[in-house]
Amino acid sequence: MTLSRKTKTALAVLLLLLLAALGAGLVSFVDAVAAMPAPRSPLQKLDAIVVLTGGSNRISTGFGLLEQGYGKKLFISGVYRGLDVAQLLKRWKEAPQKNLDCCVVLGFEADNTSGNAVETAAWLRKEGFRSIYLVTADYHMKRALLEFRHFAPDVAITPFPVVPDNFNVRDWWTSSSTGLLVVHEYLKYIATAIRYLA
Repeated sequence: MTLSRKTKTALAVLLLLLLAALGAGLVSFVDAVAAMPAPRSPLQKLDAIVVLTGGSNRISTGFGLLEQGYGKKLFISGVYRGLDVAQLLKRWKEAPQKNLDCCVVLGFEADNTSGNAVETAAWLRKEGFRSIYLVTADYHMKRALLEFRHFAPDVAITPFPVVPDNFNVRDWWTSSSTGLLVVHEYLKYIATAIRYLA
């Protein structure tokens, strides 16, 4: 079937409008990530601290919160099955962190953000916990919150975003690796939002 010139023009205009909307949305997404506030200090004590693996500074931040008593337990979701747990916890075996081992739980089931939310929600129900600090990268937080609020709607979630090493979301366009990461995360965020709005 051959499209008429009028139809081709309409499709081209529609495509340009879609690209413009995606571009504007990307700018808004970057601005929201860059403006994401860290939790106010002093922090309140919540039931648990949840860390999503997959980036630098997340686990150390989670352990720091646990060490300071801002949660009763630390749940690390998405630990790769082949990962040596001893290696993961090695840096925390020396005093005073060695006393925290009783309060650290590793989740091995999740392999994506939705899985993190499902795995964590089940653990929270088992523990009877109703409030958490959610620790993940700043660029990942918006999508993580969508997933967690869907699977754990009765849990009060306080975002605790961390900035990965060598990552500056405001200058995302100056680095190909950072740019690809930001665009990829933005598209996954859109897909997640559409999935839960449908």
